[in-house]
Amino acid sequence: MRYKQTNEPKTLQQAIVYFSDPSRALAFAIKLRWPDGNVTCPRCGSEKHSFVSTRRIWFCKGCKKQFTIKVGTIFEDSPLGMDKWMTAVWLMVNCKNGISSYEIARDLGITQKSAWHMMHRVRRALQENSIVKIGGPGSEVEVDETFIGGAARFMHRDKHRRRITETGTKDKTPVVGVLERGGEVRATVVQSRRKKPLQAHVREHVEPGGEVYTDALMSYMGLTQQGYAHKVIDHAERYVDGKVHTNGLENFWSLLKRGLKGTYVSVEPFHLFRYLDEQVFRYNNRNKPERPMNDADRFKAVMGNVFRRRLTWDELTGNTARQPSIN
Repeated sequence: MRYKQTNEPKTLQQAIVYFSDPSRALAFAIKLRWPDGNVTCPRCGSEKHSFVSTRRIWFCKGCKKQFTIKVGTIFEDSPLGMDKWMTAVWLMVNCKNGISSYEIARDLGITQKSAWHMMHRVRRALQENSIVKIGGPGSEVEVDETFIGGAARFMHRDKHRRRITETGTKDKTPVVGVLERGGEVRATVVQSRRKKPLQAHVREHVEPGGEVYTDALMSYMGLTQQGYAHKVIDHAERYVDGKVHTNGLENFWSLLKRGLKGTYVSVEPFHLFRYLDEQVFRYNNRNKPERPMNDADRFKAVMGNVFRRRLTWDELTGNTARQPSIN
């Protein structure tokens, strides 16, 4: 069957009004999941079914089971309505410095625990996992690393004693990023700043043949022998030498840390990669002259990526022994 749609929202206020109508929210989700309008069962793939309009569910004539628009998505098994889900997605992808689970909970009238789980499910949809390398002949790529972790001077005495065991960066989490100028950024949590993990990350994400700019960290030495035109900027002397600098990635790190420190406040290393995915998505989908993106475009990009990415509570909290992931 076909579903009628009206003009789609362009702003948050319009989105709240638009998705408050369950029929419109369903029609919007159907258009993204089944663009041709042919609804198929997410369990068996059958196109033979009946639709119960009063409950907004389908009954599959193939596997003899009911299914909703949420089955097979990040929304599966959630008692929250699609109006709350879509509002949360809109806020997450369009707030430059992120939005906390406490604020989402107040805005939607749900518990903070539900909001926290909801936001991590949305972050699963923000993962890009592209296998296409950036860079290549004629390109300019910045590579840089940073450490994520609370500053000792801002910690309570008890927390400081528990989490800060040595001076320096031992108790912080290293993160490496690659940025193609005029292109996209990618960031990953790594075990250390040693040569093996850093250069493995470069080889995984950057195509040889282009110019690669790094700081003077010795772990980057040897990239020239791997096909990269490697140039170094020594931050002890200067931060820019012509076009050789890593200021693009420094800007990204600034945005990331501003959100972590000012919005999320406390992020466990176990979940850090999810917050990286969130900030990478917003950075890569920001409004640029060569690729105009508005709030609605970012929202639709995420809503088209929610399928087959379910994240259960047990998987999120690491309790996979009790209930393994069914992704």
